[in-house]
This record gives sequence, structure tokens and C-alpha cells, in this order.
Amino acid sequence: MGQDGSMKNALFHLAFPIHDVAAAKLFYVDGLGCTLGRESSHAVTLGLAGYQLVAHLIKEPLPPQQGIYPHHFGLIFPSKDSWQQFMELAQAKKLHFYQQPRVRFPGTRIEHHTFFLKDPSGNLLEFKHYPHESAIFGERECAEVGDSSDCSAGS
Repeated sequence: MGQDGSMKNALFHLAFPIHDVAAAKLFYVDGLGCTLGRESSHAVTLGLAGYQLVAHLIKEPLPPQQGIYPHHFGLIFPSKDSWQQFMELAQAKKLHFYQQPRVRFPGTRIEHHTFFLKDPSGNLLEFKHYPHESAIFGERECAEVGDSSDCSAGS
């Protein structure tokens, strides 16, 4: 879609696999604070920051992922304070931290504070904050996406 705003008011939707509907509800609703939508014996609809998640029950386990790539999803917090508060809430609720809070790419324009949680089905969720908002969709001169960076500190 172009710059004409045709996706401006659209909501994001993500479907993902789970192994246990009750455990998913406990993690996403009680743990993360998602709103609970429709549910059946094989799926549950959740609201995460105004967006729709649908967790679908699968019978066969997915192969375990090695590291944080390629699959994960999450939220970008607008302020470091809101990220910190959410991180402290996750700690207080004793959610499973797959990666502890840390700063990635320190001293660059794509620096961000991040942590990863792991849900009961092994799905990874990243929660982060960028001090430079331009890093969310910009900073195209930084050629790296992932675990390494070609950006210098002053870029």
C-alpha cells in the first residue's frame, strides 16, 4: 500500500501456535495483561496493545528454535520508563525470561533496551525501547538487522 493512508487505521493481526490453551491464557492474560477475546477448545483471541493475537492449538510440537531468530514478536515501548515498568511487572509475575534485560548496539543510533520472554509453548516475545525513535523504521544507513551492527556511534 502506498502513502495514501490506506493502511493508516488498520489493526495488526498475528496468529501463532500453542500447545495448551489454558496455559496460553494464563501467560497472556494473567501474565502479560492481554485482553481475552473469543475462545474455543482449539484457539483463543487476545488483545495485545490494541492488536489482535490468535493462539491456535497444534498437536505436533514445532522444532525448537535455536536463539531468538527467526521467530519472535513483541512490543516497542515509547519511553524507557514504560519499558522498565513492564519489565518489572514481568519479573514480579515471575514470567520466564528467555533473555534478561540488556542494551543492544550501545552507543549507536539503533541502540535499544530489550528483553525476551518465553511463553509456555516456546514462543518468544521481545519487549524493547529505542532512545532514538528514528531507529524503529529509519536509520537505513545501518545495514545490519539482528545481532551485529555496521553503525558507528555518531551516525
